[in-house]
Amino acid sequence: MIFADTANKIFHLRNRHVSLVLRVQPDGNGEQELLLPYLGSPLDDPASCLYLCAPRGGASFDSPRQTLPYACPTDGRGDYRPALVCAEDRHGQRCTELFYTGYRVEKGKPTLKGLPAAYVEDDAEADTLLITLRDGLTGLEAELRYTLYADRPVITESILYRNTGSETLTLRNAGSACVTLPGRYDFIHLHGAWAKERAVERVSPARLTREISSCRGASGHEHNPFAALAASDATEFAGECLGAALVYSGDFAITADENAYGSTRLTLGLNPRSFSWRLNPGEVFQAPEVIFSFSDKGLNGMSQAMHSLIRQRVCRGTWRDRERPILINNWEATYFNFDHDKIMKIAQAAADAGIELFVLDDGWFGKRNNDDCSLGDWVVNREKLPHGLDGLGQDINALGLKFGLWFEPEMISPDSDLYRAHPDWCLHAGSRRRTTARQQLILDMGRTDVQDYVIEAISAVLRSAPIGYVKWDMNRNFLEAGSDALTDGRQGETAHRYMLGLYRVLEAITRAFPEVLFESCSGGGGRFDAGMLHYMPQTWTSDDTDAVARLSIQYGTSLCYPTSAMGAHVSAVPNHQIGRVTGMKMRGDVALGGNFGYELDLSAQTPEDMEEIRRQVKQVKAIRRTTQQGVFTRLLSPFEGNVTAWQFADETRVILCAYRVLNLPNGEPLRVRLHDVPQGLYKAPDGQTVSSSDLERAGVPLLFDHHDFASLVMVFERV
Repeated sequence: MIFADTANKIFHLRNRHVSLVLRVQPDGNGEQELLLPYLGSPLDDPASCLYLCAPRGGASFDSPRQTLPYACPTDGRGDYRPALVCAEDRHGQRCTELFYTGYRVEKGKPTLKGLPAAYVEDDAEADTLLITLRDGLTGLEAELRYTLYADRPVITESILYRNTGSETLTLRNAGSACVTLPGRYDFIHLHGAWAKERAVERVSPARLTREISSCRGASGHEHNPFAALAASDATEFAGECLGAALVYSGDFAITADENAYGSTRLTLGLNPRSFSWRLNPGEVFQAPEVIFSFSDKGLNGMSQAMHSLIRQRVCRGTWRDRERPILINNWEATYFNFDHDKIMKIAQAAADAGIELFVLDDGWFGKRNNDDCSLGDWVVNREKLPHGLDGLGQDINALGLKFGLWFEPEMISPDSDLYRAHPDWCLHAGSRRRTTARQQLILDMGRTDVQDYVIEAISAVLRSAPIGYVKWDMNRNFLEAGSDALTDGRQGETAHRYMLGLYRVLEAITRAFPEVLFESCSGGGGRFDAGMLHYMPQTWTSDDTDAVARLSIQYGTSLCYPTSAMGAHVSAVPNHQIGRVTGMKMRGDVALGGNFGYELDLSAQTPEDMEEIRRQVKQVKAIRRTTQQGVFTRLLSPFEGNVTAWQFADETRVILCAYRVLNLPNGEPLRVRLHDVPQGLYKAPDGQTVSSSDLERAGVPLLFDHHDFASLVMVFERV
């Protein structure tokens, strides 16, 4: 899998899906530089691409370094494209030179201390190439780690930085990965805002630097830490695409730079705008990991490779491969206005419908009757719940339902016992004002004492009642992000130390309660990334639960993330976010595209809607193994037309889901072709037997009902 040609100093990572080539070549001054000339379809002979490493010939005012595909580009050496590394010495000099010093190959995949990452369950699954670069003047070392999975079109990369010198350095940029592709590529990314997350934007090549980033303390609603480079002719089913996902949940930056010499550089890592790190002699700094997914079969191929790795080798724990329960959440049914009896009334209706899990949302703790107090005081409100969480949980269990609970553990209210006891525990910038958002501040998760408090406070609640599910929320972003615990010029470490602290908390709690299903949330989809999925196998996709809006949100999310990671609920109408009215069937059929649940008052539904809900619950239970663990394929895009379609497939069935937003007068007949259907015969919904080739070549007619907001779910069972 990894071939090292020591004579020519060529390293070739290859399986039947993908090749990555690295080459060491002289820099003309007695040193050796590491180049990455190729990442793409598998090569028989890596020497065939070495001409790409040569600098551009002929006279030029510009530096020849502008044309070289550096594996780890640095600042201050005549390469004016985005750099991966910048280290400042005690004199304030930021010129960094990293030259090759050696390599080794290991079976399996090393873990990343303190950070989430992809993993292996057996060392035979992957090989890892570790290459060391060093700055002889400062002693800064960068160990580049490339892991190739044996039978996946996936390569991961991370960098471990070491200070082997005698003086303290300050890392101003400590990137994770860089790849330079020859040619011009479309740049694809996921953008948005609260309630309209992860819209797909595809930008044609342009000779400029594009950046997507976050400096909010979370990966954010605006830009997701994922991007792709696609050939201009690449479609969902054809053409070359390279996807890249950062396994990180905080501030990040991804740049795509097309230079004047016909190459495109992609860099990924921490956001230098909100990062610096003091690295004393002998210390190390681990940068987050990047997952690269290559496909020569279009965007769906790229996505499916990413889905498989994230679902099977980023997500962990008891719930990784389990079917996820159908839940009911009381938030939009009651908001803060509930008591034991009101909750039990909804739970009884849920049990009657066959729902499996009741989730009690915000308002159960402290004096929490609105959103202006009590965050941090994780003690049950006995006025609302006189029997406590244990009594409520047992009563819900007696109905045959599991019991779940909402937390927002990273936050603190100024009106809370915790804040009165520890006003220094929030993020704040010295004596500057402490600006609240949503009437709350953010705990300084970089502090060990804060981490220990959160671990014990949340664990105490989980021990106190029969809790089988946790929704972990984060409802605001950083302002005045400083820490009393950091001195001596270390304030630039605040954002990353926050994430390291949060990951320590998540590791401790999820390991202590392995049977609990954890779902992350951040104002909806504001922290939907592979880093959070390492600890919690699903994420609340968006606070916008409108069925039509969710078509775009879920479609865009699928560019990188599997459907098993997406929380998708049926909510009340008129929709609480945008006021649209869609039918119960349409709402349910859209929610099939993720982990299914309800967010409404089941005790107040019409008999007709309750009948539809019972049908949906029965259907989800019958097919959820396929929708949550099967292969997902996008067919028709909501960004390109009035009809959206996608499919799920495994060894037992193929499921076609199609949605039409607006009805049209005298509309043309609609038909959609399925894709990559497992070979064999299938029983269609009307009882006829059809072949996989029929579904792929002739397609399926879409006979929607004659109204707006119509949907179809067609299950083809393997014969």
